[in-house]
Amino acid sequence: MDARRAAWCIAIGAPLIAAAVVARAWLAPAAHAAESVGAALALLCGICAVLGVGYTAWTAHLVGRFFTRTVPVPASFPALTLVKPLHGDEWHLDGQLASFFEQDYPGPVQLLFGVHDPSDAALHVVETLRQRYPHAHVTVVADARLHGLNRKVSNLVNMLPAAEHDVLCFTDSDVTVEPDFLRNVVGELQQPGVGLVTCLYRGECQPGFWPRVSAAATDYQFLPGVVAGLAIGRARPCFGQTIAMTRDMLQRIGGLAQFASHLAEDNAIGEAIRDTGAKVAIPPFVVRHACAETSFARLVSHELRWSRTIRAVDRAGHFGSALTYPLAFALLAALMSGGAGWSWPLVAFALVARGLLRREVDRVTGERGRGLWVLPISDIVSFAIFVASFLSGRVVWRGVDFGVDGKGQLYPLRND
Repeated sequence: MDARRAAWCIAIGAPLIAAAVVARAWLAPAAHAAESVGAALALLCGICAVLGVGYTAWTAHLVGRFFTRTVPVPASFPALTLVKPLHGDEWHLDGQLASFFEQDYPGPVQLLFGVHDPSDAALHVVETLRQRYPHAHVTVVADARLHGLNRKVSNLVNMLPAAEHDVLCFTDSDVTVEPDFLRNVVGELQQPGVGLVTCLYRGECQPGFWPRVSAAATDYQFLPGVVAGLAIGRARPCFGQTIAMTRDMLQRIGGLAQFASHLAEDNAIGEAIRDTGAKVAIPPFVVRHACAETSFARLVSHELRWSRTIRAVDRAGHFGSALTYPLAFALLAALMSGGAGWSWPLVAFALVARGLLRREVDRVTGERGRGLWVLPISDIVSFAIFVASFLSGRVVWRGVDFGVDGKGQLYPLRND
């Protein structure tokens, strides 16, 4: 094996060396063969696989427990502004936006859409929906001003002066929700001490193979990982797909313009809310986020940006997420041990554990899952992207190369 691969395997396995002592008896055949670097790495990967299988089983239990909670019923239905930044005519944009026009919410709702370019194709979709739902209160803002390198935040800053109500719900353009979404979000926002509501999400995939791989990573890596992180008090999430807060809270944290050059503006907003002493609440339901990566290159570019974003805001948590890949570690153990007899049961256990987690996520979220055959492929691709996320801080966003500093701030990179 090459030196780079060995270095990364050691880096991932080093924190688990203590566990190796405990597991040595079970993995005695490999331990005795650890005179070579390959055998030693096989042992470490095997231990990671064992721990990963245990983590996966534990996470399946946590996911079931998380979604058994009830969603609070709103005490009232205040007037609300839905703030939606748009950029281009994305896949299924009509259906995604329509789900917000069809909300079962008794209070007044303003649908506020924003673009940088008045000729943006997304506005044609908005106009079609305005005609389909003539009673909807629709406002459109077209403003090209930029307040930083994060164009989404600049769009939001430009839109906010047109927001008419004091409850603000920011949602991305590629999100689809159920008719009771606003009821549920407002009910959670009205709970004591809550300053912001954000939502877990599952993948809604465009037809094709790679979107299904992307959606499987969202459903069975991201979602259970967040639930596990919350259970141990390690995760402090805030997801840009859905952010609801009051205008007063937004003013207390100093507005949105301060986040206009953050790569992970959603995480920064969540931390600002927590700094006021308020809570960031995650209710027990999911929204759907479009997975439209129609090629391997687009999938890698998107997922690598996301993985490096997580690394930038939570290095320890990102490193620890290695245990969410038991199948990859089991396969590496089999490869590095030359197919030793002890390694193949690990592969089988990892496949079973991941399959059980998939079934539990599908059950509690009430969503139809991807084909079971997609899951191993998604796991292997996701693990490769996870490893690659440590090799550079470069991210590509809408065709532009950026670096990320220690505070999560973007800076442009020169393409020499």
